[in-house]
Amino acid sequence: MPISKKPSSSRFRYLVFAAVSAAAIAAGVGNFSGLSAQENEPAEAAPAPSVTVATPDAEKIVEWDEFTGRFEAIDSVEIRARVSGYLEAVAFEDGAIIQKGDLLFKIDPRPFEAELAGAKADLASAAAARRNAKEENDRGQRLLERSALSKEEADRRDSALRQADAAWAAANARVEQAALNLEFTEIRAPISGRISDDFVSEGNLIVGGAQGGTLLTRIVSLDPIYFEFSANEADYLKYLRLAANGDEAGLSGAESPVFVKLLDESDFPHEGRLSFVDNRFDPSTGTMRGRATFANSDGVLTPGMFGRLKLAGSGEYTALLIPDSAVQTDQNIKFVWVAGEGDVAERREVALGPLHEGQRIVRSGLDADDRVIVSGSQFVMAGAAVAPQSDATRLAEAR
Repeated sequence: MPISKKPSSSRFRYLVFAAVSAAAIAAGVGNFSGLSAQENEPAEAAPAPSVTVATPDAEKIVEWDEFTGRFEAIDSVEIRARVSGYLEAVAFEDGAIIQKGDLLFKIDPRPFEAELAGAKADLASAAAARRNAKEENDRGQRLLERSALSKEEADRRDSALRQADAAWAAANARVEQAALNLEFTEIRAPISGRISDDFVSEGNLIVGGAQGGTLLTRIVSLDPIYFEFSANEADYLKYLRLAANGDEAGLSGAESPVFVKLLDESDFPHEGRLSFVDNRFDPSTGTMRGRATFANSDGVLTPGMFGRLKLAGSGEYTALLIPDSAVQTDQNIKFVWVAGEGDVAERREVALGPLHEGQRIVRSGLDADDRVIVSGSQFVMAGAAVAPQSDATRLAEAR
């Protein structure tokens, strides 16, 4: 009977490995074929991003330049005593509005009343001596005409009259000075305005005089009031060029209208007039000082208060305006996206001016019929297609 032979273990392992390898190759070929079939299918194109576009607004405008400054009183007076004495009374309330001529302080007048009385007595004595000297001189002249009096005696009487006249004039001047000193014991307001508080209390000794007099208080006028500011050399030259072209703008226009807003105001409600421009630049700052005058009947504008002033920086012209949000920045380059021919996005570099009523002035780089992308520009690439829409509501929100 024939004996069957079993396959050796090494041959068995070889047959198993071959079978597994063939199966793996077959599976790989199948997967590769399927992948190749998927790659051969055309990919679905991404949709063009939806953007909002608008053409620039063409409006006749006047550009306005803005400057920071502060209000200053037209008149500011430090009240000081002209005579020395004890302060007897303070006749005003701290911080009150006062009128010119109002009584402010009173110094004890009794020493000055006595001085005036003494000066008047001296004047009366001088007047009596003067009358006596005049009578003696008149009598001497009559006697001299009849040769009953020597020439020397007549000259002596005439000299005595001249001395009496001088003494009377000096006594009269002392009376006037004493009367002035007595008047100066009542210190009155030299201007109308708002007064500060009393710097010296009643009962203190006040030192008077033209120099070194005691400072009692301070008064500032309120209506009208100045607003002072400074413009740099570039602005001043711009205004000169405008004036040469016949535009009454900026610092070149006499009595040009100006507007001011305070720190808590969003617009410029206070209207005034440019009233002064200095005749030189400050060499330490390189700026020119300007001043405007404002009515202030309600007293809101206060000396020392800061404000923001605007004045015309150009003549009237037609400008292109776009929403400021449409402007993009690439380092120091300003540009906007435009939906060009075939709805393809284009990048346009622009030269810009200041804001005007919330929109940005475009000096160059755009035409009036360009479709500026004002919304959705974050999805835009140069040369890529866009889907422009003109939505008034979205445009208003963008502005």
